[in-house]
Amino acid sequence: MIRLTEIKKTYQTANGFLCAVDTVSVQIHVGEVFGFIGFSGAGKSTLLRCINLLERPDSGLVLVDGENFMTLPKKELLKRRRKIGMVFQHYNLLQNATAFENVSFPLEIAKVTKNERRHRVLQCLQIVGLSEKANDYPSKLSGGQKQRVAIARAIVTNPKILLCDEPTSALDPQTTQTILQYLKLINKELGITIVLVTHEMGVARTVCDRVSVMEKGKVIETLDMSNETLFPQSELAKYLFINGGGI
Repeated sequence: MIRLTEIKKTYQTANGFLCAVDTVSVQIHVGEVFGFIGFSGAGKSTLLRCINLLERPDSGLVLVDGENFMTLPKKELLKRRRKIGMVFQHYNLLQNATAFENVSFPLEIAKVTKNERRHRVLQCLQIVGLSEKANDYPSKLSGGQKQRVAIARAIVTNPKILLCDEPTSALDPQTTQTILQYLKLINKELGITIVLVTHEMGVARTVCDRVSVMEKGKVIETLDMSNETLFPQSELAKYLFINGGGI
């Protein structure tokens, strides 16, 4: 489904060049929940954004369903992005629009008919348990409800892939569990492949099928979370998953 090959991304800073992602290669399977975990500045979010080219790598290949996004013309890339939803840490909702209008926005851009928009929006709000909040503005919603609206907006275009950038880091533990339940539901019931960035081991253990541990722009190890007993090889992965280290 998704293959990242030798991805490299650098930025010019006041102190010179910073290598945020350093020749990373990862393959993500259809229908799985794949996580990137590591300390702040490890390159997790940058790598995630390379998948839909919100961040364009300096070099490497980004293959989705066998198609190299790096070589697509801008117009074709925009079409492909419609099949890749994205959920952000801080929701990114339109404050002057209701929950219904926020979820409807991507369909309006895609010029979907009004009747079809209404059907899809109500369906997605129902999936995340917010049908009764359709006419509420973000100021009236809790943090967890805002994130559920953001998830509904991300899936309203029937994406094949959902990218989640720290979707629970601004939420309390109980609300985090609610959001994770909805992500698992979306993955299992809708068959959407989810790629998730987190710094929380609990999140990785709860929803991820596999997790890549990142450090200083590199993937140093990938763990199969379906194994009841993990046997990490790297010191960082041992610290995180065996010794219960916090980030």
